[in-house]
Amino acid sequence: MRRNRSDAVLGINQEREPKMKLKPIASNMTELAFTDGTLVLFSYETPVACWKDGLFSVTDKKWSKTTTRHINKWAHCAILQPQDYFDNLVKGI
Repeated sequence: MRRNRSDAVLGINQEREPKMKLKPIASNMTELAFTDGTLVLFSYETPVACWKDGLFSVTDKKWSKTTTRHINKWAHCAILQPQDYFDNLVKGI
């Protein structure tokens, strides 16, 4: 398996494939990719947006200007979801 130096692999499944992969996008902006195709955007250490089942979703919680810029840069047309949706999506990682 070839990895980019800036990517981190979290966990290995039965087939020795990574379960998820971290990809830094910009300063304090990170994407977490799951093997099922789900992508989660973190601003600082908080999950704030995702691509899941063919839809972009963003948190309905109001964050700082920087986090709002991260969300807008990553998910152009998205559905609003409660912050709990994103917290539960990554719970237990």
